[in-house]
Amino acid sequence: MACPLCKSQQFYVKNPDDSFETYDFDLKNGQIQFEDPDGAPTQDEVKKEREVFCQRCAWHGPYDNIK
Repeated sequence: MACPLCKSQQFYVKNPDDSFETYDFDLKNGQIQFEDPDGAPTQDEVKKEREVFCQRCAWHGPYDNIK
């Protein structure tokens, strides 16, 4: 699984209550691994409800678009 544009496996999601707070994660073996898991959303929250942003390029969209 990687970014559909640049094939990066590094992403982030924004905190829905504070758009300046972000949670960085890598996709390893199809699993979300947060760099700092304290306070980070669960994998289910990322997959269902959050917009995901690529750390390398300008792509962003729903988790389901990462293939």
